[in-house]
Formats: sequence, C-alpha cells, structure tokens
Amino acid sequence: MVDSVDNEGAVGSGQFEAALSPVASVTRAETGRTRRAATDACGSLAEDDLQVVVERLCEEDRRLHATFAGKLVVNPGLNRRLVSFQGNKRANGHRWCNYKEGFSRELIRYVFHKAGPATGRILDPFAGSGTALFAASDLGLEAVGIELLPNSLEIMEVRRLVRQSGGSELARSLRLFARDGTWEGPGPSAAVPDLRITQGAYPPETQRQLGRYVWEARQGGDEAVTRVLLFAAMCVLETVSFTRKDGQYLRWDWASGRHSGKKPFHKGVIPGFSEAVRSKLAEIAGDIEEDANPPAASQGRRGNVTILPGSCLGLLQTLPSASFDGIITSPPYCNRYDYTRTYALELAYLGVTESGIRELRQEMLSCTVENREKADLPAQLQLRVWENARHAFEGQALLQSILSYLDGCRARNLLNNPGIARMVRNYFLELSLVVSECARILRPGSPLVMVNDNVQYQGVSVPVDLILSDIAQALGFEVETIWVLPRGKGNSSQQMGLHGRREARKCVYVWRRAGPGECPSGGEPRRLEASTGTRPSSPVQQLGLAL
Repeated sequence: MVDSVDNEGAVGSGQFEAALSPVASVTRAETGRTRRAATDACGSLAEDDLQVVVERLCEEDRRLHATFAGKLVVNPGLNRRLVSFQGNKRANGHRWCNYKEGFSRELIRYVFHKAGPATGRILDPFAGSGTALFAASDLGLEAVGIELLPNSLEIMEVRRLVRQSGGSELARSLRLFARDGTWEGPGPSAAVPDLRITQGAYPPETQRQLGRYVWEARQGGDEAVTRVLLFAAMCVLETVSFTRKDGQYLRWDWASGRHSGKKPFHKGVIPGFSEAVRSKLAEIAGDIEEDANPPAASQGRRGNVTILPGSCLGLLQTLPSASFDGIITSPPYCNRYDYTRTYALELAYLGVTESGIRELRQEMLSCTVENREKADLPAQLQLRVWENARHAFEGQALLQSILSYLDGCRARNLLNNPGIARMVRNYFLELSLVVSECARILRPGSPLVMVNDNVQYQGVSVPVDLILSDIAQALGFEVETIWVLPRGKGNSSQQMGLHGRREARKCVYVWRRAGPGECPSGGEPRRLEASTGTRPSSPVQQLGLAL
C-alpha cells in the first residue's frame, strides 16, 4: 500500500480532507465550464442534438468524478520539476542528452519509497531515456525497458555501455580526444544525413566540423570509446543548430532563413560545435569518473538493465505472466506531440530515413493527429487480450460521450484538425491494450505507477486520469490513489483564446494488481516473430525468464 505522506510531501490520512477539498471544488466548477464551453463550441449543432450530447457528457463526468473522489489527493510533495526532465538537469548520466519528455530520477526514488516495490524486477513499457530503469538499478532492482525511438534507445544503450566498461580509462580517452581536437583541422569528412524538416539546421562551419568529428571518432579502435564520442555529438545537435525543441515542433532561429509565425524567433547565442562538444565530453567524462568512485554510503549491487527495442503493443505479449514486481511509466500524452518531429535532428543523425520516420510515427502509441488506425493490431494479439481491452474501452461511458462529441465537432468542421477525434479514440484503445497486458505480467499486489496529463479539446476537458483508472479497474487493477500536483497545466494559447484559461490536472496514478485470481487477458503469452533490427528474437530469453 502507498505510505501516507510525511512532512516532505504527500497527504497523510489526517490531512486527506484538506487536500481533497481543492480537487472536489475544481471538479464542480469544471462541470459547469465544460457545459458552457461545449455549448459554445457546438453552436452550429441542432438544439436537440446539442442538449443530448452536452448533458450526457456532463452527467458522465459528474458520475466518474464522484466515483474517484476519494482517490484524488493533492500531493504537496510533488511538483513539475519532479515529474518532468527538469529534475534531471544536474543528475549524473541523466543530464547527458536533452530528453524533455521524461520524469526525474528523484520521482522514481519517491515512488519506490511510497508505493514500492523494494526488491525484484520492474518494467517501464515506455522507457524513454531510461530514467526509471537506471534509478531502479541504482536501488538494486532488476529493470526492463521497452522503447521504440532510436534516439531514446541510443541514450539507454550508451548509459548501459558506460556502466559495463572500465570507467576511468573510458573517461581518459574522451578527455584526450577532446584535447587533441583532430576534427578541427582539414581532412576527410563523414556525410551527416538529414531529413526534409532538418535541412539547413546548422551553420555551415558547424556542419563542416560535425562531419569531420564523426569521421575522426570512427577511426579509433575501441568500440566503446567510438560509440560514446558519436553519442556526445548527438547530445549537442540542438545546442549548435538553429532550432529549439518546442512542444510538437522545432522552432527555427531567424538567422536560419526559415520563419514560422508572425514574430521572428531569437534563440540567442549559438555556440560553435567544438565548444559545445568539448563541454559535453567533459561532462560525460566527469560523470563516468564520479560513477566509478561512488561515496562509500552509496555503494551497493546494481540491478541489471535490459532494453527491448520495439513497440510495447507487440512486445508486452512476449513477456511471461506474473513476472514483474512493479511497473512505472509515463506514456506519451494525448496532446498531439509528434516525437519524430521533436527529435528530428537526432533521428536524422542516427540514419533514420523519411520512410523510417513514417513507420516510427505509425508504430508509436497514437498521440498525434498523423497516426492512422492500426488496422492489423487485432490480428497481432491473442483474441482474449483484444476482447478484454476492447470491452473495457467501449464500456467507459464518459470516454464514449467525449468521442461522440468530438465526432460531432469533426463532422461540422469545428475541430482545428480533423484527426483529433481519431487520435483520442485510438490513444485510449491502445492504452487499454497496454494496461490489460500490464495486469497480466504483474504479480498480484504489485503496483503500476503512471505519470500522465489531462488534456482539453474543443472546450471539453478530457480527464485522462479518471478514464484510464476506470479502464484499469475493469482490467484487473485496484486504484489505490491518484496523486494530483498542486499546480496543473494551462491549456494552449489557441484554446485559451477560444474558451478562456482552464487548468488541467497533472497526476501520478498508483494502481495495484488485484489478486489472487485469473489475469484478465488469461493464458500464456504468444511469442512474436522477430522483425529485422527492431525486435529481439526472444525477449524472454534475454530476461532469463521461464515461460
């Protein structure tokens, strides 16, 4: 069970009512705003249709909030720094690459302290840069991560490589390469691939030095040194480019000649490649040296880290039932962010082609309007897995009302992108499949902890936390608590202009696998055929688990 929150942070039993009251009051006010916003948004609907859609949506919203009123707890121990990458900016290893879609190492430690597990094996099915895996490993747990994006996989693989290699010698080699600076002189240059959306991303001298650096890095005989050198260059691509990651897009500095929006964007001083990569190599080398000589108080056995490349929609079913003691994850949010655009520089650098980008985008959890329906998904899964997840998805009344509302808005050309309705539908259906499989592979009594944000579309709030918690209950979980951050997230400037400022909850859900009893999906997992370069032939063998 979740420990009651001490003076550091979350809410103990004596503070429960005081902490819950703000959530309850926001909920009551939100229902009225939802009705007004939905009515305004669908002004072109026939009056009878409008009343039916809006009233049903608001009634289901009230009912769902009432169901989970006792679970929504404002947790003053959590803040946006903890549940985002910001908490990793100074953390050894975690800070090497600017991966903005993750949570912090300190959040993982907090979760393990409050919800467990203390020992065993954990899984992150949306591993990202591996924060959960390496934080769990440092605590002595075995950790398994599933990840699709090549740039995220490279971050994790390099971190694992560094841990397995001779730390001091590797650090010395990185410092020598940085000192010699052989890439700064004339000589052969490697081709640095790009994509249509990354063309012209670097100043000419930066482009030249990057190509020289890659060529020189590949001349060494030590594979570990070469890989870390190439990784260091990947880590500074955004820093030395004309671009900056901004939500679902790359923003371009005015000096690039590429403009979007009415106001020119000034990124500030763009450092040269040599300055940036030397700084990064020094940072990595320093962290390696520190890691090789930890303080005596922190020395202990680290758990193994296993990385499975591919989509969790396929790989989860290859894992044995009741084989994990905990799951902690943060899936992509239902917010239209396209990671293949955000990390286009890194993906291009790693050699992902235009067609590869399209394939990655489609394989990802449906979180962007470019995602199409995964029509072949049912055929890839066991029938019972598909049917259980589909029934939980279709049985969630508020979600179905929201989908009806969005479909109505799409039919009347009221959505700013017609793909929003399809994205929201597929997002929840696919996450239902993930939750179903997570219930199967967790041991009874084990926690699943998820970080996610609520969202808003066309004036209507989508309580992702409550919808997913309701689906989780139908698939074999008990909802233990939903920690609410004291400060939520505002809606987009576009939505704010249309519907006013409305704060959306940011939450950490703590579910626990019900049991003992038959898992919702039932039966043993079916192995997938390996596909070239994306999925290991036998994840189960890699984990050392017996079916």
